[in-house]
Amino acid sequence: MNFKPLVSVIVPVFNQERFIGRCLRSLLNQTLARDQYEIIVIDDGSADRTPYALELFHDAIVPLRNERNLGLPASLNRGIRAARGDFIVRVDSDDYVNANFLNILHFFLDQNPLHDAVACDYLLVDDHEQVLERVNCMDEPIACGIMFRKAHLMETGLYDESFHRHEERELRIRFEQKHHIARLELPLYRYRRHDHNITNDLDAMELHRQRLISKHGVDGSSARAAERRSMQ
Repeated sequence: MNFKPLVSVIVPVFNQERFIGRCLRSLLNQTLARDQYEIIVIDDGSADRTPYALELFHDAIVPLRNERNLGLPASLNRGIRAARGDFIVRVDSDDYVNANFLNILHFFLDQNPLHDAVACDYLLVDDHEQVLERVNCMDEPIACGIMFRKAHLMETGLYDESFHRHEERELRIRFEQKHHIARLELPLYRYRRHDHNITNDLDAMELHRQRLISKHGVDGSSARAAERRSMQ
């Protein structure tokens, strides 16, 4: 690509042949001008037909491939380091976004220079894209749908590659020590719930939650999420 993008979209993917096409089509159907953003897709050594699915989009994406599976945080860091935009946003390969997603988040940060990042609300959807719930992104934060200023991400130190779960909480704890994440009360992100979400591995999630507490003294969850967990 010969243009200098304003926004870099980071899409990590591992064995998501079923959903990656939907994700990328939503990103290519944005109201932000196509020469204003790039889509960096990091294939973390997929063993299914994900590489074939990505080849269908080869003219529209910046493809990176790990020869072996390095894990999610290492793949994200590789994508961020390759990004040419001044703004970074992560979209997971099994999710998809509203057509105004990039335009509105970028416009907000462009017009509000004192804000360091902005998160949008999201719709929780099932495999058939039926809406299950609208969610406040501050009450129930997720890893995606947050646009950062790249300079602040680099200053924060990117993802801790030893966190194979809760990597987004660990990064956010460090980021918010110096920077502010604003909220947009618009459900521009579609977060898909299905049987293969990595968050379904409860033992691994709890192990890394305890690691968060050991490292930072907190687990990075919102008050509402913590209350729900204490009731389980």
